[in-house]
Order: sequence, then C-alpha cells, then structure tokens
Amino acid sequence: MDIEQLLHTRRQFVTAAAASLAVTAFSGAVPFAWGVDLSKSDRPSANNPARVIIDTDPGVDDAFALLLAMRSPELKIEAITAVAGNVPLDITLPNALRMVEIAGRTDIPVAAGAKAPLLRRLVSAAYAHGDNGLGGAVFPEPEIKPVDVPAAELIRQIVRKYPHEVTLITIGPLTNVAAALNADDELAGLVKGLTMMGGSLSGGNITPAAEFNIYVDPEAAHIVFQSGIPLTMVGLDVTRRTSLTGEHVRALLANSSSVSQAAAKIARNAIDHNRAQGFLVGPNMHDSLAVASFLDPSLLKWKEYYVDVETAGELTAGETLGYSPTAGDLRRSPEMEKQAIAAMQIRGSAPTIAGTRVSPVVKEKYVPNTNVAVDVDSERFFELLIGRLTKQ
Repeated sequence: MDIEQLLHTRRQFVTAAAASLAVTAFSGAVPFAWGVDLSKSDRPSANNPARVIIDTDPGVDDAFALLLAMRSPELKIEAITAVAGNVPLDITLPNALRMVEIAGRTDIPVAAGAKAPLLRRLVSAAYAHGDNGLGGAVFPEPEIKPVDVPAAELIRQIVRKYPHEVTLITIGPLTNVAAALNADDELAGLVKGLTMMGGSLSGGNITPAAEFNIYVDPEAAHIVFQSGIPLTMVGLDVTRRTSLTGEHVRALLANSSSVSQAAAKIARNAIDHNRAQGFLVGPNMHDSLAVASFLDPSLLKWKEYYVDVETAGELTAGETLGYSPTAGDLRRSPEMEKQAIAAMQIRGSAPTIAGTRVSPVVKEKYVPNTNVAVDVDSERFFELLIGRLTKQ
C-alpha cells in the first residue's frame, strides 16, 4: 500500500473541510486558533473537564506528560493508547501502564497500538531515552493489563461515542491516529481537535529537517495534517526551551507523593543519561508542554500556518513545512494582507528540465490548517508542571 492509497479515503472530506475553512479564514473570523480560545471561560476546567485521548510512546517526556495529564482535573481521559516510537511497543505499552498505576488512575483504559509505522521500518530513540524508555529508571512490572481493543479501534469507538467532544493529544508518532482515520471516512469530522507534540518550523532533532515524531512516520503525519481536523502543533520551535534541570529534580524529591517521587527518579536518571551521551542540556519536556498547552494556551504564543509533511525527500522526509502569506520575506502591510491571503497558492517544487509541467500547485487557495506554537513562557510552564506533579 502506498501513500496515495492511504490518502484516497481522506480526499472527499478534506476538500469539503477546506472549502468551509476558506470562508472562515478569508472573512477574518479566526480570532486566535482552530478551536483553541484563550478566554478562560472556554478552557477546560475541573467543573467542565475536556474529553481527551492521549496517544503516546513513553519515553521520558511522555512519562512526565502522562503524569501531568492524570494530575489535571481539567481532563477527562477517556483512554491512553500506546504506539511504537521512542522505543518499541513492547516497552512503550508497559511504560504507559506503569504511569497509570503510579498516578493511581487504573480507571483509564490503556490500549496497544501500532508496532511499526504505516510504510516504514521503526526508527527508535533509545539513544535519548535509554533502552527502557525511562532513562534507565527501573519500576516494577505493571500489574494491570491493556484492554483487548486495538488502539486505532478504541480511538474510533470513543470518538463515535462522543462526537465533536473528544480532543486527541498525540505525543508520539501519529500511526495510531492515521490508522483510525483510514478505517473510518467520517471520523475526522467527528474529532473536536488534535493537539500534537511534533514537527518544527526551525529545523529537526533527528535530521536537520525533521522532528522525531514526524520523521518516524511521515506518511501518518501527512494523513493527519490533511484530515481537516483542527490541529494545534507544539513543536521544537518551543519545546527546545523546556530543559529539565537539577533544580526541578530537587523540587520533585522534596515532595513525598508517589507521582512526585517517580517523576524525580525518571528525571534524575534521564539527566544522567543525557550527560553520559554528551548532551549539555536537557532532557527537554517536549510532550509535557503539549499537554500544558491544552490546559493553558496562554503559556505560548501562536501563529496560523498551512502545514504539510515531506514524505518523498531522501534527506528531508518528515520535515514539516509551514506556509504563510504574512511570514518571513512574505510579510506585507496590513492593508495588503487580505489580498495576499486570497491570492496565495501552495506550490510544490520547481519543474525539471526533462519535464513538461510547471511548478505543481498543491493547493489552489491558502487556508491555514494548523495553529503553531512559536514562543513559550518556560518559567510559567515549569510552575504548572512541577506544581501539578508535587500536588498532594
């Protein structure tokens, strides 16, 4: 199965969604972001928790993100779905189960997902997370078991049960989500939104072009970015500014709760592992920032882009490309911005000498599909993260 076959079932929905979004974008009616409102009244709260599914590949920063989510009363976590990524599935799945036990949240179903990307062999990141995914921090084998339903099917069932209510928080490769979308043509239109840790508009961390989560399964990411789901992208542009430090470890150790002590153990081992690998900073709390951005979008600054994923490049596969008529050298005076937005096309590569085509037009009209985090208040982020993990 090639990428065209994978995308075939998505095209009709995407076309309809893009047409609808074009009306909104050109009318200037998008005040902040694709379904993310900075007004406090619209944020999830303990009295009005948001239904979410967390798709994850634990992973040091995934472990912190899961603990943060499970200590946040603003979230109604309908499921946690594991995917291969930072380490293989036979490690990410028990790590997810361990975090559920540590947090005392065994009410949350955990499902096993994809063992490999849609079309590629798995590339893992044990060099960054250690062979056990937790920087070498050792915990007992989990006592609870995953549910029998595969991750993609569980995602589909929950979204169908609560149409337009469920936000997907994805902090690993997007294989499970793409599989769910491919299995159900109508599913994308029923998802409230998707907040991802993934991508970068400022260079990668596994290649010069690509961020790890997108690099591992660029075909899955392409499907998600083209799905029409309202997307929020928290990528390396901001997560690189969230380095875990010894001071954070000491704050965690000072609290006696099981969550805080487990987080301190993972953090201390992860920092030691990083130093042994020669890294001067980190690890960065990539995934925790994605969860925090959903809890409090005001922690970050945002800009709308049309984002797509390179899947064919020998050196650039997994690169996320952000198109905007008002960014970089394309910036215009305010009075010209509306005209620029209306006239902008999304172009592909220049034609070859041997070819007869002109530069391919990928999209006839510029319509933003992603709200991208472009700046972060790191101090406030860590106040939220450490504060939740040390809360009694």
